[in-house]
Amino acid sequence: MSLILLLSIFIALELFESNWQKSTHFIGLIKNNYLVYKKSIFLYFLLNPTFFYALYLSIVLNNFNFWMSSIVIMKFIDISFRLFLLSKIDNDEPIDKYIPMNFAISLPLRYINTLIYPTMFLLALI
Repeated sequence: MSLILLLSIFIALELFESNWQKSTHFIGLIKNNYLVYKKSIFLYFLLNPTFFYALYLSIVLNNFNFWMSSIVIMKFIDISFRLFLLSKIDNDEPIDKYIPMNFAISLPLRYINTLIYPTMFLLALI
């Protein structure tokens, strides 16, 4: 596969994830995640395809260098933390001690992942 195609797929998947989770504040983002999580954990994982795509690229390209491994680890930590928060919400526990501040998510912050992860992917291929 060509590098441009792999990169385009990565960017498209990042845009997809950013759009289904979008909210103006972090708690809203977590609530959007919870709505999907409540329907089905499998659906929740399907709606987070970049983790699986990064893992797939690592294996297929046999690339486990610092940058590629960093992508996979960061994606894993991100999903794990969100699942932790969602399980707290599911058990009617407050998440205030884990997220003490409900910060605003601006448009650039919402889509920064579409720059960071593909750039890291390109660095992994150098």
